[in-house]
Amino acid sequence: MRKNEKAENNVSKKRGTRLGFQIFDFFLRTFGLHRTYGLLYFVCIYYLLFDSEAVASAGAYIERRFPETSFFARYLHIYRLFISQGKQLVDRFAAVGSKQDLFDIRLKGYDELMALLRNSDKGAVLLTSHFGNWQIALTALNKLGKRVHLLMRREDNPAVHDSLNVGREEGNIRIISPDQEFGGVIEMMNVLKKGDAVSIMGDRRYGSKASKIRFLGDYACFPYSAFAIAAAAECPVVILLAAKVADYEYSVDVSGILHPRCKGGKNKNEQLAPWVQEYADILAGFTGRYPYQCFLFHDIWKDEF
Repeated sequence: MRKNEKAENNVSKKRGTRLGFQIFDFFLRTFGLHRTYGLLYFVCIYYLLFDSEAVASAGAYIERRFPETSFFARYLHIYRLFISQGKQLVDRFAAVGSKQDLFDIRLKGYDELMALLRNSDKGAVLLTSHFGNWQIALTALNKLGKRVHLLMRREDNPAVHDSLNVGREEGNIRIISPDQEFGGVIEMMNVLKKGDAVSIMGDRRYGSKASKIRFLGDYACFPYSAFAIAAAAECPVVILLAAKVADYEYSVDVSGILHPRCKGGKNKNEQLAPWVQEYADILAGFTGRYPYQCFLFHDIWKDEF
């Protein structure tokens, strides 16, 4: 693990306490979802003023999404980004505690995806991102009727792990650890051949090899491992994006379907870069529609290639 990633993990352990989740749980049960959002306006002021790491990590995206803004406007954008992320974390917390479907989910591209999966005996790589609420997107996949295997490390913060139900296997969801031999690639290839789906985070490298891709007007570092796995398994990459459009409503887009190909003996990075670029372009389009739902909180433009 790289030095800056270790630092980010140490910082993440400090954010989100059991007491904090208990307070939000009390407000949710007593006042409902909309009024619980009101707490975020005070909590996010604290982070804006006193959490320099969070402000700096958000600033990398804000500077490129809103170039040539004033000093105060930049901080206003960061504040709005914090609130937006807070609302989606509250949504996730509320969904975990609810015994029924709390949010209305509109699926875009569902029929086309189902037709593709029905006509193939192979699975699909589901590419999630720190854009919108990827956990909400995964709940919508129950309609696919396929088992989904998440490539996921254990959450570093115990309070977040327990309160937000992070990394728990339930229903059609299974976990593949990247800490095993070969980073879980062998297990992923096996389940794809069986027709299952594999979910991989596609916008943060976490030490894996990456491509130099244009994103929001500058070159950024995007991992290409998900595309390499899909090319080797000869299955599609399905980009999942879940945008919050109202208090109780999300729009889940699965219309972005890519078919990466890679020939042996040639540079994988160069071969797969066009598909990685297409993925980055889709993310850029998402930020155009939902500028405060990009939760990278990492300077992918300064990562080493």
